[in-house]
Amino acid sequence: MGSVDASEKTITGWAARDATGHLSPYTYNLRRTGAEDVVLKVLYCGICHTDLHQTKNHLGASKYPMVPGHEVVGEVVEVGPEVSKYSVGDVVGVGVIVGCCRDCRPCKANVEQYCNKKIWSYNDVYTDGKPTQGGFASAMVVDQKFVVKIPAGLAPEQAAPLLCAGVTVYSPLKHFGLMTPGLRGGILGLGGVGHMGVKVAKSMGHHVTVISSSNKKRAEAMDDLGADAYLVSSDEAQMAAAMDSLDYIIDTVPVKHPLEPYLALLKMDGKLVLMGVIAEPLSFVSPMVMLGRKTITGSFIGSIEETEEVLRFCVEKGLTSQIEVVKMDYLNQALERLERNDVRYRFVVDVAGSNIDDTAA
Repeated sequence: MGSVDASEKTITGWAARDATGHLSPYTYNLRRTGAEDVVLKVLYCGICHTDLHQTKNHLGASKYPMVPGHEVVGEVVEVGPEVSKYSVGDVVGVGVIVGCCRDCRPCKANVEQYCNKKIWSYNDVYTDGKPTQGGFASAMVVDQKFVVKIPAGLAPEQAAPLLCAGVTVYSPLKHFGLMTPGLRGGILGLGGVGHMGVKVAKSMGHHVTVISSSNKKRAEAMDDLGADAYLVSSDEAQMAAAMDSLDYIIDTVPVKHPLEPYLALLKMDGKLVLMGVIAEPLSFVSPMVMLGRKTITGSFIGSIEETEEVLRFCVEKGLTSQIEVVKMDYLNQALERLERNDVRYRFVVDVAGSNIDDTAA
């Protein structure tokens, strides 16, 4: 498949057909390979909490059949005639978005993830009108602009979660000037994004406090991930003792929760960075922000440039994500376990090893 094939390719993915979110084999055609497109054979794909939101229509905009998956690592098997960055045989990654307008302010500033016309990796429509489908499939066709090379020294299954969870914590730390050694940071929630937050922040030389609702993750936070402190948010005495102690908090919790207890932990000019996708309004009283000149802000994944940066950063620092590799026939069980927070810390599907084209339906 080294040269462009003008015909559509029939492949198999695992798709949700309705808001139950149950996935099963689904046969469909990839869009034709364009001049700047890269065709990749999917090797691995991470499972993100957003996949649950989308397949179960938590955000009210799901379209079916939907093949989710946006932490995709694959091998290039074909390139369009104008592709200059990649060659057949390269191991590459694809994240949350696969298109943008290229003309708006965010696009011109190379933060295309904030483009109002961005195209999602799945549950969207590409410029040719064809639905986008994600990485729980044997292959994808992606514009070269939205493909990143996986650096040597990074195993493909390890690279997958970095394409969303990794860059999601790296981007705000960089943008808000929070990469200076010696800062004191809090990681609220210890899931797929949170565990990478601990690792990335520690590698930047920060004192890291994990904040959780109970004591049950203390050992893994401190012993496994190397956090410096552990704070139980339901313990009023612990929370009171930690007031005015943190420069920032990375809030990864994907369900509605109060903000005021965490705002109280921030120093003057501290930042609470929201990262969980929550479909309900959050609230706080304004003096909690005003009296410390504190900031409540948000950040969405990262740019292609930042994705390349975080991959290099992880290689340089020797960072890996903690993963559980599963086959495609375990995908629904993995999603159920993710929903009840029963994974340490990221599921990664061995797509290439699952022979999913043999399960076509």
